[in-house]
Amino acid sequence: MQEQYEVGRSEVSILPAQAGCPTVLGLPRLNELQQPPHIAFLGVPYGVPYTGSGPELPSAAAPTAFRAASLAFQPYYRNYDVDFDGDLFADRALSLADAGDVMLLPGDHAGNLARITGAISQLLNSGTVPMVLGGDHAVTIPVLRAYSGFRSLCVVQIDAHLDWRDEVNGIREGYSSPMRRASELPAVRAMLQVGLRGAGSGRAEEFAAARAWGSVLIPARVVHERGVVWVLERLPVADGYYVTIDADGIDPAFMPGVNAPAPGGLAYWQVFDLLCGVARRGRVVGIDLVELAPARDPSGVTLAHAVRLLLVAIGAMAHTGQFDKR
Repeated sequence: MQEQYEVGRSEVSILPAQAGCPTVLGLPRLNELQQPPHIAFLGVPYGVPYTGSGPELPSAAAPTAFRAASLAFQPYYRNYDVDFDGDLFADRALSLADAGDVMLLPGDHAGNLARITGAISQLLNSGTVPMVLGGDHAVTIPVLRAYSGFRSLCVVQIDAHLDWRDEVNGIREGYSSPMRRASELPAVRAMLQVGLRGAGSGRAEEFAAARAWGSVLIPARVVHERGVVWVLERLPVADGYYVTIDADGIDPAFMPGVNAPAPGGLAYWQVFDLLCGVARRGRVVGIDLVELAPARDPSGVTLAHAVRLLLVAIGAMAHTGQFDKR
C-alpha cells in the first residue's frame, strides 16, 4: 500500500478528526491523503483568558461546532452558486481536507504556542493554505509566527476591536493583543483593520500606536458610508495577504453567537466583497476565523454564516486562479 501523506507527527501534535466524528463538509482527513491538499481546515481551540483557567472559554467548542454545522452545506456547496454566477471553485479541481485539531495541553502555555506554530508551519511547507478555526483571537499570534519565511505580508483584520493592547493583567499574548504582536513580526509589513466600532476597541494610546506603525484603520461606519470599493483602494500592496476574521466584526444581527457582540458591524455582502477584493489584489496565504461562541447561537445562524464566509473565501481564491500553479 502506498504511504499516505501525513501531518500530525509527534513534534506537531495534530489530532485528526476521530472516526465517527464529522469532518468539515465531510472532507477527507488530512492523514488519509497521498498528496498535500490546496486547503486544509485546522481546528485550534485555543484561548488565553485574563481570568479563570481557560477551558470555560466560549470559543473552545467552536471547531467542533463548525464541523457539525458545515454538514448542512455538504450536499450542495458545489452546485451552481448564485453569488459567484457558477461553480464555487470556478470549475477547478481543488483538493480540500480536514487536518483535525492541534493538541493543546492545559497549563502548557509555551508548549501550546509551539504546537500551533509547528502545525501551521507543516501545512505551509507542503504548499497548503491553512483555514484556521479558533479559538479566541489569541490564536492569531502563534499562527502568524509560522509565516516567518514570508517576505512581505499584509494582515487584513475584520473585527470590531483594535486588538493592539501591549498587555492585559501582565498577559501579552491574549485576545486583546494579536495585532500588536503581529506588528512586531518581521514578515508583517502592512495591516488593514476593518469594522472597528464602539467603546472597548482600545484606549487612545493603542490607536496612536497602531497609526504610528502604519496600520490602516477603517471604522465600520465608514464602510457603511463609503463602501467596500473605497476600502479596497486603501489596501496596502504586499506579496501575500493573511485574513483574520473575528466573528464580532460582522453585525450581531447576522452573527449573534460571538464572544463580544457589538452593534453596527459589517453585513454579509460587505465581508463577501472584502474577501473577493483581497483575493483579486494578491495571494491569500492563510485565514483564521475566531471568537465564535456556539453556546450563544441556539438558532445556528452564526455558524451558518461562518461556514459560508470561509467557503466564500475559498471561492474568491479559486476564481482569481490562485491554485492554478502550486
